[in-house]
Amino acid sequence: MNEKALSTQRQETCTRPEYPLDQPYCSVEFAVDGADHLRQFRLWNMAPEVMCVLIKETSEVVECLKVGDTMKMKYYSEEPLRPPQYLETEIREITKEDRGRFRGHYVVGLSILGDRN
Repeated sequence: MNEKALSTQRQETCTRPEYPLDQPYCSVEFAVDGADHLRQFRLWNMAPEVMCVLIKETSEVVECLKVGDTMKMKYYSEEPLRPPQYLETEIREITKEDRGRFRGHYVVGLSILGDRN
């Protein structure tokens, strides 16, 4: 992984991922260059207005993500009748977890850009 993309220290606003998420979405789906197909991840809460996904350190997806990248991601609601939304999203943080419950994973912080309507 590109050293510039890897955040070795968390931003002050971030904490360890917690669930449930205080947002209307429960998971997100996206594809990245070099990956064979779409990947879907559960969304976790890092801090107010900050969400993240956990990606195993052995996943080829991690190698394709960089802090600052933006892409359309498909967000799924916890409400089964609510249709998914495609929203422009920025990769805000990528941090490797070396200890605790999420050891062996990268925490990838996401930020939805613009209006959610």
